[in-house]
Amino acid sequence: QVQLVESGGGLVQPGGSLGLSCAASGTIYSIGTMGWYRQGPGKQRELVATIASGGVTNVGDSVKGRFTISRDNAKNTVYLQMNSLKPEDTAVYYCNAFLRLVATGARRGYWGQGTQVTVSS
Repeated sequence: QVQLVESGGGLVQPGGSLGLSCAASGTIYSIGTMGWYRQGPGKQRELVATIASGGVTNVGDSVKGRFTISRDNAKNTVYLQMNSLKPEDTAVYYCNAFLRLVATGARRGYWGQGTQVTVSS
């Protein structure tokens, strides 16, 4: 059973920092792009940041300069470092990864269960 397990959410004050991690587990042949999306109250899910297997990143405009995405391919893990957090960053953050389970199989997207990040004083 393939899983994406997120950790690191919580409550933080405005201006503070928080780190998220997401580890892919199970029988996996290869991992392509990994990333983070978020869905705030009453809002649609939006891109936060993605990172390709070679390290090329794509960061959403609303978090550019404040959030940093990275990955450790040896650990099948993607990270999101969030600095200078604002109340509008409050959302459920979802990990996403494109996985190929066998060499001849197609790569498809998987989602984590989500972790709540609340920015409030």
